[in-house]
Amino acid sequence: MASADNRIQGRRDLAWAISVGGIGAVAFAALLVFIWYFASTLFLIFAGILLGVALDAMTNLLGRVVKLSHTLRLAVVCLMLAALLAGVVFLGGSTIHQQATALSGTIKSQLVTVKGFLERNGVDTSYFDIGNLAAASTDPAKADAPAPAAPLNMPSASTIASSGGAIVSETLKLVLRAVGGVGHFFIVLFLGLSFAAQPGVYRNGLVTMTPSRHRDSVATVVDRIGATLQRWLIAQMLTMLAVFFVTWIGLSIIGIQSSLILGIQAGLLTFIPTVGALVAGLIVVLASLASGWFAALYALALFLGIHALESYILTPMLQRQALEIPPATLFAFQILLGEVFGLWGLALALPLMAVGKVVLDFLREDGET
Repeated sequence: MASADNRIQGRRDLAWAISVGGIGAVAFAALLVFIWYFASTLFLIFAGILLGVALDAMTNLLGRVVKLSHTLRLAVVCLMLAALLAGVVFLGGSTIHQQATALSGTIKSQLVTVKGFLERNGVDTSYFDIGNLAAASTDPAKADAPAPAAPLNMPSASTIASSGGAIVSETLKLVLRAVGGVGHFFIVLFLGLSFAAQPGVYRNGLVTMTPSRHRDSVATVVDRIGATLQRWLIAQMLTMLAVFFVTWIGLSIIGIQSSLILGIQAGLLTFIPTVGALVAGLIVVLASLASGWFAALYALALFLGIHALESYILTPMLQRQALEIPPATLFAFQILLGEVFGLWGLALALPLMAVGKVVLDFLREDGET
């Protein structure tokens, strides 16, 4: 009789285990589908959280200097950042615009030059979609020459209607894209300010939502994630500033045009580890080719020196307590997220890995105790 009861209990346990496993598999699949379809929105929210963490970190740093409330310190930080941005726009806005326009034309013309060099040496470049660049990089004198007057033919009513519809359609697309970009900016800004204004409220709310037996563990993980992201963001901002100034000054000494905008793009791309440095170096070298091969070689040497400074001095010194992720692992994860989710995945791969590393480290420590 006891053996029969044991068999029945064993069957019930097996059925329960199968049911729980099936429900877990379905829930996990549903979570993956949700992430896939709403990835852009989730990345947008995560970017807002990162901004909030960065503002909170700067507010805490300011608290070591002045004894003010958290709200007043956050207001001071926001005013300082707004004043810095306004100063850059008003003092260097015209220079940045001129250099950006010149850099765009230089990059296009140098890409065409490189393509021609490769084709002359037997390299097939048909897979490069730079046909429009060739047209854009033609001789400016020819481009400015007046075109012969075309005969005046009145279009028909159907042509006017179709052209008008195409113009309205394209204008509407441009307006929607602009509104979408501005809307994303303000969403990230609003989320960042909200998180930075009351970080304890969101932290306690997240902990309260978890079951009571897991609240201490969740609180520990959340605190570790916040501390790790704060240290990394402060170190990353210092690294970006250093790369910007060194690139700007170095290219100015070499005599490269558009040195300011090249320094800005190099500093901004430093936020994306490995891939950002490679893209920034490629842009710097292509822009330097317009000044000759010696200038391009000097710019390449400068880029290698800056990359060595960032990789072997700044990053180990500033981030030795923030993140310890092997470069190959980070690069593989960046490529994966960049291929699947585009620019969002490429830019936010490192902080996402940081969050996952903190969680895995905690689970490993909890399993060993």
